[in-house]
Amino acid sequence: MGRIKPFEHSKTLVNFYHASGEQIKSAIESCLIARKTWSRTSFDERAKIFLKAADLVSDKYRMELLASTILGQAKTIFQAEIDAAAELADFLRFNVKFASEALQYKPINTQDAKNEVVYRANEGFWAAIPPFNFTAIAGNLASAPALMGNVVIWKPADTSIYSNYLVYRLFREAGLPPGVINFVPADGPTFGKIICEHPQLAGINFTGSTKTFRAILKMIGDNVDKYRGYPRTIGECGGKNYHFIHPSANLEEAALGTIRSSFEYSGQKCSACSRLFVPENLWPKFKQLLLGHYEQLKIGSPLDSDTFSSAVIDHTAFNKISGYLQYASSCPDIEVVAGGHRDDSVGYFIQPTILITNNPTDKLMKDDIFGPVLCTYLYRENEIEKTLDLVDSRDCRSIFAQDEEFIKYATDRLIDTTGNFYVNVQSTGSVVGQQPFGGARLSGTNDKAGGPQYTLKFTSPLSIKTQIKPIPSWKQAHMID
Repeated sequence: MGRIKPFEHSKTLVNFYHASGEQIKSAIESCLIARKTWSRTSFDERAKIFLKAADLVSDKYRMELLASTILGQAKTIFQAEIDAAAELADFLRFNVKFASEALQYKPINTQDAKNEVVYRANEGFWAAIPPFNFTAIAGNLASAPALMGNVVIWKPADTSIYSNYLVYRLFREAGLPPGVINFVPADGPTFGKIICEHPQLAGINFTGSTKTFRAILKMIGDNVDKYRGYPRTIGECGGKNYHFIHPSANLEEAALGTIRSSFEYSGQKCSACSRLFVPENLWPKFKQLLLGHYEQLKIGSPLDSDTFSSAVIDHTAFNKISGYLQYASSCPDIEVVAGGHRDDSVGYFIQPTILITNNPTDKLMKDDIFGPVLCTYLYRENEIEKTLDLVDSRDCRSIFAQDEEFIKYATDRLIDTTGNFYVNVQSTGSVVGQQPFGGARLSGTNDKAGGPQYTLKFTSPLSIKTQIKPIPSWKQAHMID
């Protein structure tokens, strides 16, 4: 198989092959053999490997990682840098930091007994199933379980296979033993069926569509009687994120944040803004600000330093997004404010598109399009409460307001609706160690990658009590004279 450049699809970047079913099973057995030694390797020794990997990301492999992410995933220079270099190195270093701190926990001892907690690896193997859109996420999904002593079978997305393979290669160069992480390109349904039917499945670390994650959960449920233990699942899925512009908002600030959140990397982020709520009376001014910035955006080759965004990832994404734009152009309830053009003659290019609908429940306000499409709903200023009822975000939400009372009220009112909440800043751009990331509700299991609790998901704690002072009698305390 060949992976083409999304912005120049006549050129093949790399060739690869899918593993057969037997090869996938063999990779699992290889992992389980490696587990015997790896799970008993000290945390400090494991940590050294991944800290060395972080150094390789930041130095020796940095340019190659950036190039592979730019060419294979059509990320601009800036987007590749904050992903494949900065965030990947951050994940590797902060996971070590957070895990080290968590392992310092000591239970209370008594005069009669010594107590300890041992953080074992999960029994069996983990499967890492990353998305195409972040090289850093792919590296984290595989490395975080391994850091805690687990073995991992890693199925990369075909559309990001080159950058992912480089990450795997640098893990090995950093000293990761063979079999601890096995890199296995494979057909998705075939891979999913085999891992979910294996009795030693310990867990699945997944980022991708809600539909796929639901299918995984169903397969686990269908096979639950086969397992040695209950598999753990971490899922980060899509969402329908929004920016809510309050009448008190700084409109320039909101316009800049909306442009970046909606259209950076062609809206192909699970945190990208795809819904916009604006007071009707402020729309003329806000529209002017929005279009003023919009008209300066360059959409083109990611090799050009002044390109703001490039092509979408592949023909499947292009066709899906084009279908929504075709619907928008033919729907009487939709106005195309800007954009809508698409062209796949050279690459899979879709012009950033701004729409307005008078129907807040239109599918453009509900479906996860995963492209550069922003749908706007104009609300009356006296209908703020009613409008808040419409926002059922699951992943990220951002509120732009200067009214502190409203910010407090909205935060409390919508507290259960989302995993990440932003005030007066775009909904994209979470930073490891600063804004742990994870979606709520059906957008994910909200395990917060980049945060202190994440690595403990990959452990099976063992409590040990050692009696120091023998019990004096079979009698209970109240029976003893």
